[in-house]
Amino acid sequence: MENFTFRNATKIIFGKDAENYVGTETARYGSKVLLHYGGGSIKNYGLYDRVLKSLKDAGLEIIKLGGVQPNPRLSMVKKGIDICRKEKVDFILAVGGGSVIDSAKAIAAGVTYPGVVWDFYTRKAVPEKIIPLGVVLTIPAAGSETSGASVITKEEGSYKRAFESEMLRPKFAILNPEISYTLPPYQTACGVSDIMAHVMERYFTRVQNVDLTDRLCEATLETVIGNTPLVLKKPNSYQARAEIMWAGTIAHNDLLGTGRIGDWASHGIEHELSGIYDIAHGAGLSIIFPAWMKYVYKQDVERFAQFAVRVWNVEADFKNVEKVALEGIKRLEEFYKKIGLPITLKEANIPYDRLEEMAEKCTEGGPRGNFVRLDKNDVLEILMLAR
Repeated sequence: MENFTFRNATKIIFGKDAENYVGTETARYGSKVLLHYGGGSIKNYGLYDRVLKSLKDAGLEIIKLGGVQPNPRLSMVKKGIDICRKEKVDFILAVGGGSVIDSAKAIAAGVTYPGVVWDFYTRKAVPEKIIPLGVVLTIPAAGSETSGASVITKEEGSYKRAFESEMLRPKFAILNPEISYTLPPYQTACGVSDIMAHVMERYFTRVQNVDLTDRLCEATLETVIGNTPLVLKKPNSYQARAEIMWAGTIAHNDLLGTGRIGDWASHGIEHELSGIYDIAHGAGLSIIFPAWMKYVYKQDVERFAQFAVRVWNVEADFKNVEKVALEGIKRLEEFYKKIGLPITLKEANIPYDRLEEMAEKCTEGGPRGNFVRLDKNDVLEILMLAR
């Protein structure tokens, strides 16, 4: 096990009607709020009105900025920064999923920075001060509600990049599983894929003697795998939705990575895919992760066999560990297909004409991944496997 420091300062308010506390929580940190959100779904199902009422009841002044797209755009971030500076906003409230939250984080970091906010995403600068923010989560997926990470797409050049800072962790996150009842099946499935990927990025490590976090990762995966068919069959199952929503937070609040060195190559490759083709992040991950596994599993076949046995209930075979490992990858693919996700570029209608470009952009800052260090040719091979 590696040395580690674990800190997660986000206050979590979980359960039915939790959004009614948003005004009280926000008032602890500011008086003029940028309400940041995506499309019309929060208005269609009444969440928008409930949030507004709670904020107004707390005596807060509200500035609104909607229209965040999946794979959130730098242009929207710049718009939000301009509004916050002009209106002297002192708190940002993100009501939505990972895209809205990541956009809100970028705005929060950019308001007090004299340079261009994209500097953070290209490692040219680090934030020294940000506007505090909070979250009302609508989609269990990205785990951005308690993470210190933000991912933004720059339209010029189709670059999708991430940056991390402890300062980006929201002050509070409100999680009401009932809000996710209305998610379409495909969006639910994409969220599940994202959650699983966050766990698997941490699970596939070369660090030895990490038994506790191995078990925590496996339990989180099993919980998601077991409850996803239930919510797809019965969308209003509170208990199943609650399990998935809490798993999504645990998957990316850094607890599961304590003492480990995660990989993160699959996320890096997928960012090129969704940065260019605007595919849903979870769908991109369901394509890339199995291909990555097929390419690297021989580097530590025992860990992949453990994954197969403990997570997918593959029968152990000590005489043929490789067979067990490959069966685990196969069952992961079967699960993705069962919940309606693509596992190949062809199934997602992604052409093959820009694979080399993706590999080049993915590794322009150097090799990717920690489980296996991947150069441009390795990434290209993985993309070829994903066809």
